[in-house]
Amino acid sequence: MSPQAPVTAARIPTGMSAWLNVNVQYWRFSSVAVAVLVLVPLLVILSAWLEPAGEVWQHLAQTLLWELLGNTLLLIAGVGAGVFFIGVGLAWLTAMCEYPGRRVFEWALMLPLAVPAYVLAFVLVGLFDYSGPVASWLREAGLPPALLPRIRSTGGVILVMVLAFYPYVYMLARAAFQSQGRSLLDSGRVLGLGPWGSFYHVALPMARPAIAAGVSLAIMETLADFGAVSVFNYDTFTTAIYKAWMGLFNLDAAAQLASLLLLFVLVALYAERRLRRRARYDSAGKSGREQRFRLRGKLAWLATGFSALVLFAAFLLPVGQLLIWVWQVAGEDLDLRYLGFLGNTVMLGVAGAALTVFGALMLAYTYRLQPDRLMRVTLSISTMGYALPGSVLAVGIMLSVVWLDAQLKQVLDQWFGIGVTQLLSGTLFALIAAYIVRFLAVAHGPVDSAFERIKPSILQAARTLGAGNWQILWRVSMPMLRGGILSAMLLVFVEVMKEMPATLLLRPFGWDTLATRIFEMTSEGEWERAALPAVSLILVGLFPVIFLVRRSREHG
Repeated sequence: MSPQAPVTAARIPTGMSAWLNVNVQYWRFSSVAVAVLVLVPLLVILSAWLEPAGEVWQHLAQTLLWELLGNTLLLIAGVGAGVFFIGVGLAWLTAMCEYPGRRVFEWALMLPLAVPAYVLAFVLVGLFDYSGPVASWLREAGLPPALLPRIRSTGGVILVMVLAFYPYVYMLARAAFQSQGRSLLDSGRVLGLGPWGSFYHVALPMARPAIAAGVSLAIMETLADFGAVSVFNYDTFTTAIYKAWMGLFNLDAAAQLASLLLLFVLVALYAERRLRRRARYDSAGKSGREQRFRLRGKLAWLATGFSALVLFAAFLLPVGQLLIWVWQVAGEDLDLRYLGFLGNTVMLGVAGAALTVFGALMLAYTYRLQPDRLMRVTLSISTMGYALPGSVLAVGIMLSVVWLDAQLKQVLDQWFGIGVTQLLSGTLFALIAAYIVRFLAVAHGPVDSAFERIKPSILQAARTLGAGNWQILWRVSMPMLRGGILSAMLLVFVEVMKEMPATLLLRPFGWDTLATRIFEMTSEGEWERAALPAVSLILVGLFPVIFLVRRSREHG
């Protein structure tokens, strides 16, 4: 969508122009401050290259570095290929074909978005590990457990991430295929192309930008993942950052590792944004409901079986097993301590969501007040935090907060004679700042979309009647923005609840959440004890998935 025109009016009462200019500059300054909050941790991490720690790099090169690079490249290749084939295949079937169960699968295949990757990981490991129930059943049946593929392997990690992240490709590819309609494929058939040729030479190239953007998002989530790879004891940059910080207490080594991971993420982010600029080519002017390709016989049941298998492995199996574990240990774990985990999680979610949505609202409104080049750059910087892995962001935030603590301590000692050890590090301030930076892009999407639906003439009329910027925002815009703000609050609330690495690294001592409880229990192999908080996160995560399903039906 093209940005709306600025809401400045042609007629401004005499004497108000200077006040109005100061008022707009205040909004611009506040928005730039938000961009600085996002940019500072990024620059702090990148500054690690200015003074490379030779001993750290030498130690990493001799021990972990090449293994981390190899594991990362394997994950990128495997997850990228897996989400492409599963996501595009399911998108094509549900968007353009008719087969038994399609009406259910078209929305049910989005449900795995509610299951965090680390939850899916520990359920599959708990089920299919050598000491798990499936291997035990094979032994009781007189069959060798060797028949069961080894789950704690590179293939197992890739499988978990493909099942967790394929919905990104599925949603974008399905929307692209729906926008094309069948008429274009029929045109290819007229030119002599068969069904496969029409898909490969016509539909797939037109959907390529959306597919590539979905694959890029899945790869960025793979690079950012910490919980799933830690369950598998599969060393990646995120686990190495955690071990360097929490195990070796070496923040400099963590920063060096974070800087390398950040390079991977920036390349993926650059590719994704370049591809999103071309996403407009996906639409082909579909009008009305067009007839789908009706699959018959074996093809129809193969399509149903493929869809059902993916849904079973990615959602039904993990949720079912979690409910069984919850039933077994609910009497032991459903206590005041669990309520404390839940209370901490909800409090962080509410605080993080409120502050993040406020920042997104300020950015979106300031852009409409004066959409010049500075504000476009400010907006781009402010919304890039979602691409930063939580572990990288935690390192940047902590280094920034430690420096700020040192400056504050010096000022307080010199001017007031107050001796303090720390003011900001190890507090909720650093953790909530990380949430704001990480999820500002999540909040900005719904808020910006809500602003797009407000006609500029309404705001211009309010300006002409003498209303100031705060009055226009609060009395005119807010009633029309209510739906977008609630959607943004919900999305950020759920993301904060599920965030694991930033919470683990930045939380105050003893401040545990549902996500950190899952990490602690899975680290000890107590899968059943991790089930109750996992089910809680999935139930909350279903709300934004339902929201996405409703949107896809409205635009389908």
